[in-house]
Amino acid sequence: MGELEVRHDSHQQGFRAPFGAVPCGTDIILRFAAYGSRCEHMEDVRLCIARDGEPAADIRMAPVQGQEPGRLYEVRWTAPEEPGLWWYYFRIAYDGSLFYYGNNAQGMGGVGESYPDVPPGYQITVYRAEAAIPDWIKNGVMYQIFVDRFRNGLPEGRVLNPKPGSLLHAHWNSLPLYIRDPETKRVIRWDFYGGNLYGILEKLPYLKSLGVTVLYLNPIFEASSNHKYDTGDYHKIDPMFGDNELFASLCAEARRFGIRIVLDGVFSHTGSDSLYFNREGNYASLGAYQGRESPYYEWYRFVRHPDDYECWWGIDVLPNVEEMNPSYQDFIMHNENSVVKHWHRLGASGWRLDVADELPDAFICAFRRTLKEADPDAVLIGEVWEDATNKISYGVRRKYLLGDELDSVMNYPFRSIALDFLLGRADSAMTHRALMSLYENYPRPHFYSLMNLIGSHDVPRALTVLQEELPASAISQEERRALAMKRLKLLVLWQMTFPGMPCVYYGDEAGMEGGDDPANRGPYPWGEQDGDLLAWYRRVIRWRHAHNVLRTGTWESLVLASSNVYGYVRKLENETDVFGQPGRTNTALVLLNRSLTQTVEIEIEAGSIPPLYDVTGNGEAVEAVSGKIRAVLPPLSGRLLLAYHTDTQKQV
Repeated sequence: MGELEVRHDSHQQGFRAPFGAVPCGTDIILRFAAYGSRCEHMEDVRLCIARDGEPAADIRMAPVQGQEPGRLYEVRWTAPEEPGLWWYYFRIAYDGSLFYYGNNAQGMGGVGESYPDVPPGYQITVYRAEAAIPDWIKNGVMYQIFVDRFRNGLPEGRVLNPKPGSLLHAHWNSLPLYIRDPETKRVIRWDFYGGNLYGILEKLPYLKSLGVTVLYLNPIFEASSNHKYDTGDYHKIDPMFGDNELFASLCAEARRFGIRIVLDGVFSHTGSDSLYFNREGNYASLGAYQGRESPYYEWYRFVRHPDDYECWWGIDVLPNVEEMNPSYQDFIMHNENSVVKHWHRLGASGWRLDVADELPDAFICAFRRTLKEADPDAVLIGEVWEDATNKISYGVRRKYLLGDELDSVMNYPFRSIALDFLLGRADSAMTHRALMSLYENYPRPHFYSLMNLIGSHDVPRALTVLQEELPASAISQEERRALAMKRLKLLVLWQMTFPGMPCVYYGDEAGMEGGDDPANRGPYPWGEQDGDLLAWYRRVIRWRHAHNVLRTGTWESLVLASSNVYGYVRKLENETDVFGQPGRTNTALVLLNRSLTQTVEIEIEAGSIPPLYDVTGNGEAVEAVSGKIRAVLPPLSGRLLLAYHTDTQKQV
């Protein structure tokens, strides 16, 4: 195209206003710019926009006056009254030919690219604004517990109701393991440590001191395995963990400490050793495996009864269920003693849906309706590993975050983006783009309610991963761990000052390590915690609770000169957060230097940023000089700078 430059940047208000996802019925201004000496050869610019999966309609864009020597084109588009995804790009008639402009090849939004043919589109998420998300999510700090490995609260470590044939660890601190059949690789004996609900009840003061407000418990219903994702009885606490009465007591006592409990719901499959399937014959019920006369027969997907049936990922001890079967839905959600209503009455505050990709949208919608009818303040979180706004599973675009399904999802993308930056796999510019892509696609209420995790039972421990990309032979194992610990502290500072609900995987705060399952599911090291790391967790979580700018203030990702430093600004605009709530702290600036060796000095345009105080150091003031804020970051260090109202006392 010679001396012609064209541009659209979906991350800039000058090109797309308002930014990002929008409620139904919102007017959006979209602009397209052309620069250079050959602008007069621009003949026509069209916005091509389509609902997901449908053909695009084109709308002529009008030139805006007063933009010489360049040209600016503009169109107003109104989001429909029904939620969904929309995609847009631009078609340009120029000097007698056509070309297109669309999203960049990475699909991250922001500055796009020119194409000779129809390009990838920019995403607009249109959602129902009236689907309110409870405030306690965005203001909370979550803690995930794998119950068997957290704490045995019985005297002298007695194991409660051990299962026949199970392996009981004689020492709490021994390593977890799988005992498998050498030929089939199936687990033939499950190992147990004896953790139970008594242990959680005992450690509520500890969790309160850490700053936890939400407990997410991996499955606690009766099941054969130690992980409990093979449900045996949805209405019964596993006898190794306690009983239903103990669970109710735990919920009541946790509320007294200001802590809510979220349960793990496994509804895409059951265990083969269950009241409903009963392949092993351990229940008195007539299970689906035993005959077509079973009341549960239609719950399952038999190819040829009884041994040929659909299983979760081909694992025969996890038979898939037919989620849309009316009888199954009545059992899970609609009946008076349904699973949802039963556990709500005992004190549960919400659910995390296991493998949400395996559950139909209609099932999740019905589950949400029932849950919110029982308690409008309950939450529904989904296990989704990718960008949940445009996720495709089994060939279907999912509708998780449009207002009818989930309140939140597990934010695995945050974990990946943060780890890639700290390990040197992505520079600060790429990190900025990746986070901006999420920020652009997610409805604002959901972005501020995401379950921001850095560890879980399905991924290696953060402290183990953070030892990667370090010199292999030049340093000792002790030095490797020390460097990884500094990285982890940076990651925790990031997690606790970022929009969303941070989630701590049990033991991460104690310095636990572990690779893939089962090593990432080791027992909590009571009495052997890393005191310095634990103190850091407590300190940073305290900052989060003390300053609502760190929870619900606006978020602006910074593009900085150093590839090794990433940062962002949180603000209260006109003394309120993005949800209109008043706050005490005006501004927060977070800076993270991932370099192992380099001290970096960063300059940031001060703009309207008031004087700041470095709470990660000695609380000293940092003021703008010549319109710039200067900060010095030693290797593997982070800084949290806060500004306060003049009529309040600084608290660090």
